[in-house]
Amino acid sequence: MNFDSLKAGVLGMASAFVASLCCLLPLTVVLLSLGSGAFMMTTMRYSAIFLPIGVIGVGLGYYLYFRERRRCTKLGCALVGRKMNLTLLLFATVIVTAALVLDTFPELTSDLLQGAM
Repeated sequence: MNFDSLKAGVLGMASAFVASLCCLLPLTVVLLSLGSGAFMMTTMRYSAIFLPIGVIGVGLGYYLYFRERRRCTKLGCALVGRKMNLTLLLFATVIVTAALVLDTFPELTSDLLQGAM
């Protein structure tokens, strides 16, 4: 399996990582006691940039996946990396959705932090 066959899944995961930079990554760092709330406050200022990039990237990943799937169905070829791409895209969707929920409901984020401490 080469990169071209996993292009949709890799794009989805990369954009999910970018989307998680504002909410999930700082939350994880704080929960693991590797950083402070100041780190989280710094990265959350950029959520207006990170979250749209994540949503657009995951959407583009799905577009690439279904375009390739449609092409392979039309030509009668086997779609290489089908399960891996779909798994990566679904995982990326969960990450971006979690980042959007945490950004939309800041009281949930504070409750999570308070409950973990």
